[in-house]
Amino acid sequence: MAKDHVAKLFRDAKTNPSLKEELRSAPNVETFVEMARERGYDFTLEEWKEMTGFSVQELEGKLSEIPGI
Repeated sequence: MAKDHVAKLFRDAKTNPSLKEELRSAPNVETFVEMARERGYDFTLEEWKEMTGFSVQELEGKLSEIPGI
């Protein structure tokens, strides 16, 4: 189920500029996941990391630098 939500979030962010900008405004990945949940995308931080394959170092970068978001 979480895989579907992560995939849907990436698809929706590509087609919805306002969603993409809202998510890019998150100051950190924890807030990003919380914002996604508030918008109906049900996954945890660990599930997101697992699905996207981002390492700890990559997560320390700005969310606007994450491909697809």
